[in-house]
Amino acid sequence: MPLSADLLAVLACPSPDHAPLRLVSGGESEELECTVCASRFPVRDDIPVLLPDDAVLGPNGLGVAANAVADEPAN
Repeated sequence: MPLSADLLAVLACPSPDHAPLRLVSGGESEELECTVCASRFPVRDDIPVLLPDDAVLGPNGLGVAANAVADEPAN
């Protein structure tokens, strides 16, 4: 049974910004992806696992916008 739209509407990233999550499917597995930091959280037995230790962190880490550009180093 896939996640219901009602449940998905109230789930949020566990980072301090609490961004909404979207459901992404990868073959037989489903994950929830943060719409801001792109961290991914597993769905196991139709239960979202929103623990940072179980997440695949986004390119800049949990809660940091995936499209954020690091400051240039000072000369």
